Amino acid sequence: MSLRHSPHGARVGASAQRAKNSVGTLRRLWAFIAPQKRKLFAAMAMVMASSALALAGPYVVGRAVDSYIVERKTDGFFATLILLLAIYLALGAATFWQNYWMIDVGQRTVRSIRERLFRHFHELPISFFDRRQQGELMSRITNDIDHMSQTFNSTVVQVVSSTLTLMGAMVVMLSQSVVLTIVTLVVVPLMYVGMRWITNRTRVRFREQQRALGEMNGFIEEVISGQKVVKLFSQEERMEEELARKNAELKQAGFWAQTYSGFIPKLMNFLNNLSFGLIAVVGGWLAAKGTISVGTIVVFVEYARQFTRPLNDLANQWNTLLSALAGAERVLEILDLPKEEKDEREAVALDRLDGRIEFRQVVFSYDKQRPALRDVTFSVSPGETVALVGPTGAGKTTVLQLLTRFYDPDEGVILIDGRDSRTIKRASLRRHMAFVLQDAFLFAGTIRDNIRYGRLEATDEEVEEAARQANAHSFIMKLPNGYDTVLTSGGGGISQGQRQLLAIARAMIADPAILILDEATSNIDTVTEVRIQEALARLMNGRTCFVIAHRLNTIQHADRIVVLNEGNVIEQGTHEELLEAKGFYFQLYQRYWLRNVQQA
Repeated sequence: MSLRHSPHGARVGASAQRAKNSVGTLRRLWAFIAPQKRKLFAAMAMVMASSALALAGPYVVGRAVDSYIVERKTDGFFATLILLLAIYLALGAATFWQNYWMIDVGQRTVRSIRERLFRHFHELPISFFDRRQQGELMSRITNDIDHMSQTFNSTVVQVVSSTLTLMGAMVVMLSQSVVLTIVTLVVVPLMYVGMRWITNRTRVRFREQQRALGEMNGFIEEVISGQKVVKLFSQEERMEEELARKNAELKQAGFWAQTYSGFIPKLMNFLNNLSFGLIAVVGGWLAAKGTISVGTIVVFVEYARQFTRPLNDLANQWNTLLSALAGAERVLEILDLPKEEKDEREAVALDRLDGRIEFRQVVFSYDKQRPALRDVTFSVSPGETVALVGPTGAGKTTVLQLLTRFYDPDEGVILIDGRDSRTIKRASLRRHMAFVLQDAFLFAGTIRDNIRYGRLEATDEEVEEAARQANAHSFIMKLPNGYDTVLTSGGGGISQGQRQLLAIARAMIADPAILILDEATSNIDTVTEVRIQEALARLMNGRTCFVIAHRLNTIQHADRIVVLNEGNVIEQGTHEELLEAKGFYFQLYQRYWLRNVQQA
């Protein structure tokens, strides 16, 4: 059993191909873009300049053909060459700066959104994570934001540039020759259909960007998977700092990857060449009749390229832009979710905790319809070990959810050292608790760092002492790098029993007043279980302990056993007292031993 209750809940915003409110989404995104508005406006100015220069170059070439080739004049020839050189140098500079500034704006904006979303995850109530699938959350914080990044880096510039180029090319072409303009437009429908058919666009992969993105995704998935451990040890701030560091690396890597990819030229296809051929044939016929000049044909050949290419870009990029807006909506939906309720104004931080717990007529429901706890009342003295027993769904995990203030009671009160739990700051309360759960969650990093997670200021000597107390020191020292052995996320590379011992060491170094053990020795071999039980005995000594276990032989020595069924406390007492009462616990115990005998 884990400490998580997982009722089925509706997903927030299924994957969408189109934004429901594009204008509203753009308006909200502006709040993230606004800090970079000067660079954005500069980038847009460069887009307009590059579009104008791209149209000016062919026009000058066309006039030069008429003046210096057809008329065979040389006056002003070098001045025209210098003018052309200046135009294309300026075009190159404007293109560079529009890409540079737009990519910078995009990466900074996406970095801001990602950090805001990650911080908001930490501020959401645990009920949000209980009701959502981890894969969906990962999709929003990685895939959707990555899609937005690609859009900022290239799509916005291409859409604006293509629109301006189309409008400018149309005006100039109509002013030069209506007939050749019509010839150019004839191939547009064919080009549109052809470009829609070949929708597979090559995306350049840069190893550095993929590495940084992979590390970011792995870190975020790890933190989401271990969200309760993060909250219970009040490590939100440290996780946010680590995210900011990784995010900065991704921003830098993504900036240069996208900068380089923006210079990759697009290949012109068969329909572009067909357009050039038609212009040459019809233009030649018109020139032979004296209707247009040869220079006009040259202008049209270049303008046809500048007219058809933007059409291709718009056809490809428009859907990308709309899809990115849909992804932005999904991200904004998360940011719109209400945060975990703030601590009451009069809530206090506790410097110490004795560990006296009392549930008074507590009623709680996850969905406000089916009660998970009904009028639960029991008390625990400081240093007492209490076992929570009952069938699946009895309410054992819910008791712990309320004790840790992942949820608050709907009715009744939970007293901690005589104080209503709602008047104690959540972070302060959780700092006085430690947890050893069935699935011991370990973060990617060294064994030393994982033990120190319970108390970051702990020295290396304190870490090793905690490991000795947890019976973990011997196996750690047998590893190639000892305490500096690097574990993968979830503790890959060591056994489940060893992960449990490290979790005990982590709890040991936290020195909690209240200890929660959730099926801490399930599915462990006999030898390892003995070591774990010895370590747990040291950890539990002098602390208020709550134990959840399905194997009833592990709780026989508890000071008190609280038996729950369907959200009600139906029995309390020692193991011997409950057996003598021959009630519900007696039945559970009989079934447990009968099952063991049959399996044997």
